[in-house]
Parts: sequence; C-alpha cells; structure tokens
Amino acid sequence: MRLVFLYSFFAAIATISNILAQEFALRFVQESFALALLVGTGVGLVVKYLLDRRYIFNAATRPVSQDSKQFVAYTLTGVATTALFWSMEIGFDMVFDSYTARYVGAALGLSIGYMVKYQLDKRFVFIDREL
Repeated sequence: MRLVFLYSFFAAIATISNILAQEFALRFVQESFALALLVGTGVGLVVKYLLDRRYIFNAATRPVSQDSKQFVAYTLTGVATTALFWSMEIGFDMVFDSYTARYVGAALGLSIGYMVKYQLDKRFVFIDREL
C-alpha cells in the first residue's frame, strides 16, 4: 500500500510539474501550445524519473553511462504513455475549447499513462541486470 501511495504522490508531483512548466512556457517563453506541451513533458519526465528511480525502484547509483542507458529505456517506455497523455489533453482542448478542460484532459491522460508506465518500467527499465 505504501508503494501505491508513493507512486501516486510522485505521479501527482510530476503532473503538477508538467502543467506548471507548460504554463510557464505559454506565458513567458512563447505562446505556442506545441512548445508548451514539449516543455511540460520534458520537465515531468525528468521529475518522475528521479523520484521513481530513487524511491519506487530503489535503483543503485551507477556510472553515468549506465544511468543514461536506464534513462533512455525509461524515456522509451514513456513513448506510448506520452501519446496517450497528449491525445487526451489535445482532445479535451479540441472538444471543449476550454483552458480548464485541456488541463483536466492532461491530468486524466497522465493518470492513466502512469498506471501503464509503472508496469512497463518494472518489467523493462528497473530490473536487476546490467544495462
């Protein structure tokens, strides 16, 4: 139960980080939804990786070359889940044409994506073998 709570809590932190980064990009960098989506995704990815690696999967510290391979694997397992998240966010934005609805879609897409991502990461990223 502790693991479920921590993973959910970290998913919420990453989701908030993603949305805040999108908002920052929209307001202060450039008014481009596509750029904001990419910035938010990048920030959320790094935040979630660092939290998952340390507190969910208790991954040992390794040389940078191995850690970078693990991060690449983590990123690759996120491709499909990112497509799901982006589809939900963009879909809500298109259907409801609302700023609030866009972020509701983002939160829903990220929530579903994180459930799938945990299973992928457990099986393919944070495993006890040399990368």
